[in-house]
Amino acid sequence: MNSQAAALKPVAAVSERDMANAIRALAMDSVQKANSGHPGMPMGMADVATVLFSRFINIDPSAPNWPDRDRFVLSAGHGSMLQYALHFLLGYDDMRIEELQRFRQLGSRTAGHPEYGHALGIETTTGPLGQGISTAVGMALAERMLAARHGADLVDHFTYVIAGDGCLQEGISHEAIDLAGHLKLSRLIVFWDDNAISIDGPTSLSTSMDQPARFKAAGWHVQSVDGHDMEAVAAAIEAAQQSDRPSLIACRTMIGKGAPNLGGSEKTHGAPLGDAEIAATRENIGWAYAPFEVPDDILFAWREIAERGQAARHAWEQRLAASPQRQPLESAVAGNLPDTVFEALGAFRKEHVEKATKVATRKASEMALGAINATTDLTVGGSADLTHSNLTITKGMDRIAPDDYAGRYIHYGIREHGMAAAMNGIALHGGFVPYGGTFLCFADYARGAMRLSALMGQRVIYVMTHDSIGLGEDGPTHQPVEHLAMLRATPNLNVFRPADIIETAECWELALKSKNRPSVLVLSRQNLPMLRQAHSVEAHSDEPHSDENRSSQGAYILREPAEHRAVTLIATGSEVEIAVAAAERLETEHRIAAAVVSMPCWELFEEQDADYRKAVLGSAPRIAIEAAARLGWDRWIGDTGAFVGMAGFGASAPAPDLYRHFDITPEAVAAATLKLII
Repeated sequence: MNSQAAALKPVAAVSERDMANAIRALAMDSVQKANSGHPGMPMGMADVATVLFSRFINIDPSAPNWPDRDRFVLSAGHGSMLQYALHFLLGYDDMRIEELQRFRQLGSRTAGHPEYGHALGIETTTGPLGQGISTAVGMALAERMLAARHGADLVDHFTYVIAGDGCLQEGISHEAIDLAGHLKLSRLIVFWDDNAISIDGPTSLSTSMDQPARFKAAGWHVQSVDGHDMEAVAAAIEAAQQSDRPSLIACRTMIGKGAPNLGGSEKTHGAPLGDAEIAATRENIGWAYAPFEVPDDILFAWREIAERGQAARHAWEQRLAASPQRQPLESAVAGNLPDTVFEALGAFRKEHVEKATKVATRKASEMALGAINATTDLTVGGSADLTHSNLTITKGMDRIAPDDYAGRYIHYGIREHGMAAAMNGIALHGGFVPYGGTFLCFADYARGAMRLSALMGQRVIYVMTHDSIGLGEDGPTHQPVEHLAMLRATPNLNVFRPADIIETAECWELALKSKNRPSVLVLSRQNLPMLRQAHSVEAHSDEPHSDENRSSQGAYILREPAEHRAVTLIATGSEVEIAVAAAERLETEHRIAAAVVSMPCWELFEEQDADYRKAVLGSAPRIAIEAAARLGWDRWIGDTGAFVGMAGFGASAPAPDLYRHFDITPEAVAAATLKLII
């Protein structure tokens, strides 16, 4: 609690209606000063939020990351002034009144939508509608899983969500509520701001959905209340807390509640009310205070909520100190993987270098996961109904099921977008390192949540198999072409496309160590030879295995010719094998010295210093080989380079036939080289 709060003294009894009106006033004043924002939702949901925070929620602004705090997710993130007003009123140190006065301005804590890490107490980035409620499903699942491991005495909190019509119309919401209902996530309580208004006008323009019936069909506990009847809201929350299922509380509200002329209109959704309407609103709600002024008695009432949360935290800390689960829980929440994980991966690489193991990289991933999951229980796996294609489950992983959360493998169902959002929630909640699988082409379906993984800097690991035309007969609908370019264009996302079992293990190690960014492991369906031993620079020594993780540099010289190189062949994944074969053909048939560069991660290579990049790429002409679109490759091959890859969509046929049909072969690489340098 900040120093201002400590000086406050109660001067009169304060009603919850007064407390709610403080939210309304701050919201309309901040949006008006910024001349930008959404006042309608904060004004409409002020009563619900006040009841939730004043009577139920357990948070401590002086320790915003307390592990057993309740989570609050503003899924309708455009109404961010609701959250910022709450944070100011509760006394978060970083949310002084000046921040509200700088709403939506450069450098302020009060961004247009709530951003994780940008201000204290914001549990997840929201704004893209549907993401908040879907991420909250992952948080609620993580709470149940952590409680199953460490006991209800230490882990027993709720995840509360405020969602709007837009959140529930977005398709991801169906995936999320279905999964939550199936898993009986009873600590998840969603407040639907049922104001019947969208940007274009009444929601009846575009939907006739019976939302309570939809949630009931998904297995939720459902109630409907007048969102401005505080006692009804409180009774609904009490009932929801006792349910053995996730809960929806449909709150019938008026958007822009309190505004006498614009209340109930779409005109309050995304624009300032205007000076005249704000003056009329002040009179209408009895708020006789200047802009951004909140009287001491109302502030004191809000700060008492923070004191209650602080007392709850202190009691929890005492239980933690006396619990034998203290060290395991603290270790899990810290998210630090034990050294044994990386020792096991080192031993794994040594074993398979010596065996020259030839497997698909999706199989190599499964084998590496076997070593990882055997040495830590922090990793939590899953798949969007492709477990035995993605190969994401390993021996001894029990499955999560309704009322049984002690396992560590999640069947997400055919819900790629919901899976990605839930994994964000698991990572944000803390206690686990989530990974989940699907086919690379379905990154399209997961994209919105993957982008938020990167924006929030969360250690979420996406296992994306069937990475090219090499998947074969399923055809162009399932053969990713543009997806690597799309993912590589995403800031703060590591995209790994390993060439063999050794690189796969290295990329897993890097993904696990990347605590502040997500990773995508792009893996082949077809078998690939182990390339490191025969062609690596390491082969200059008598011992082919090295403890060095060469993939950590993003790219490295796999094959350096004895003579000065005449061409550099750069490839990723399954096409590195083609590059090696092309280099050997060029040497034996044409006496052309070709270097081969394996580039499993563009992003990490970009982070290397200029001297290293220059040494790897060399000064000779360059050819890139990848069974995907060219977009982005000119960054590495330059204006005079050549590209051997895809120029359109794939086709349905066995993989070897497709590589020949699309001319992605050693012969094609050799021909491109001759054309380039002769």
